[in-house]
Amino acid sequence: MAGLREHLRESFRALKEVFHNRALRRLQLAWAGSIIGSWAYTVALVVYAYAHGGAAAVGLVGVIRWVPAAISSPFAAMLGDRYPRVSVMLAADLLRALGLAVMAVCVLTEAPVAAVYVLASVVAVVTTAFQPAEAALLPSLARTPEELTAANVSSSTLESLGFCLGPALGGILLAVSTVWVVFLVTAGTFVWSAVMLTPLLQISEPPLTRGERPRLWEEATAGFRAVARDRHLRLVVGLFSAQTLVNGAFGVLIAVAAFRLLDLGPSGVGYLNTAVGVGGIIGGFLSLGLVGRRRLATIFGVAVAGTGAPLVLIAGFPSTAATLVVFGLIGVAIIVGDVAGFTLLQRGTPSDVLARVFGVLHSLFYATVALGAILAPVLIDLVGIRWSLVVVGAILPVVCGLTTASLVKLDGAPDKLRELELLRAIPIFAPLSPPVLEQLAQRLEPVHASPGDEIIRRGDHGDRFYVVAGGEVEVLVDGGPARRQGPGSYFGEIALLRDVPRTATVRAATETELFALDRDHFIPAVTGHAGSTDAAEAVIGTRLGVSQG
Repeated sequence: MAGLREHLRESFRALKEVFHNRALRRLQLAWAGSIIGSWAYTVALVVYAYAHGGAAAVGLVGVIRWVPAAISSPFAAMLGDRYPRVSVMLAADLLRALGLAVMAVCVLTEAPVAAVYVLASVVAVVTTAFQPAEAALLPSLARTPEELTAANVSSSTLESLGFCLGPALGGILLAVSTVWVVFLVTAGTFVWSAVMLTPLLQISEPPLTRGERPRLWEEATAGFRAVARDRHLRLVVGLFSAQTLVNGAFGVLIAVAAFRLLDLGPSGVGYLNTAVGVGGIIGGFLSLGLVGRRRLATIFGVAVAGTGAPLVLIAGFPSTAATLVVFGLIGVAIIVGDVAGFTLLQRGTPSDVLARVFGVLHSLFYATVALGAILAPVLIDLVGIRWSLVVVGAILPVVCGLTTASLVKLDGAPDKLRELELLRAIPIFAPLSPPVLEQLAQRLEPVHASPGDEIIRRGDHGDRFYVVAGGEVEVLVDGGPARRQGPGSYFGEIALLRDVPRTATVRAATETELFALDRDHFIPAVTGHAGSTDAAEAVIGTRLGVSQG
């Protein structure tokens, strides 16, 4: 019990540090405005669609919003790896505010329904640039791995708060006014987000892309390739996608349950979404227990299963009170899953493609939400609302049951504390944020060399950077005397950063243990941060007379 109290104390301390970090605080407040506006607007749009075509129209709106968003998401996310992320988020906020203001005018003037739907699609496309940039910016602003997890707890809790306040705001406004008022108020929330972000334009973001840019298609699909070649990323993204498929159906089921099963009327859609938001706030406090935990994969799987399983209970107990409790449980599971899953992605994804990997996640999110929104009305017509709840609720527990072994294996990956300490002591890596160092430590590969073994040879192509963990190596340059280096020394950076052949031969003087970092991980990490690049240039300048690379 004392250990638990101490862990929670540390978790609260890390969360407190998030809001003492000026840049993180403003980022969190901007995110709050964005998410509150998004949910208030969604409730109004769902009610507007239902009034103009019933459940089928609600599903159609889902398709109109999410299919274009799914297609555009990889390209929009690319902006967060190509341009300063604060600028990308600020532009997204202002464009969304403009779009919602025009939608309000359309509803007020009784413009064709199609005009509102088209604008909803445009707003959804613009939104795809915001969260990937926000999620990719977090690791560079966090000062410790614990602060990164705490920042994710804060973001997810604020998302729940938005999920609570947004639908509640939409429901209250719908009860006393009309849809166009909700759209106009929502435009104001995006303006708030932009105001919070504006001072962050002064922060020094690392340069994200240097040198010749790859072709547009290659750059846009880099996130997909990163996910495809990493089984851990595939697992996390796959489970998130299964969850959002269910969420797409869930959005339709909420509307139909409010009108048909519980007879709550239009404002009931907002109230049911609010119950999910309240559960999410509770989930945010529970997620504080994840701060400092290294093994999050199994927790992630259980939480994903928990976002679907409670739906089965509604079919058996279709009362308003029971439904509110069930939706609250789903809210708890959503937030715990988001904190664990996002932290796993941020820890495991190279920083230079982080926004695009989140773009992949959001692209699949929009596609699977649209698919869920398409299938839900069909399922309701076939088996009714109660059996639809049973079928949809059973999907995620089955999927998570099938992936349990992989999740346990992911949690069983060894800690890299020794590797982290070695990297922190190297000037080239010292300026990097702790989450980025953690990523690099995960990618270090152990190498053993016996006395006399050549590790690199002068004139060869450079493909790795090396750190000596134990033993000694000899560095030979142009026939000069061998220089010995021991634990903590490093070599190989010149060939990688200058794209030249190796400038020295390095061989083991004793039984030597090293760690190697592939050039595909070394170069983006070093060239993607101004401080790291400057440190590397200083090291290279010092060594060029006695080359080691």
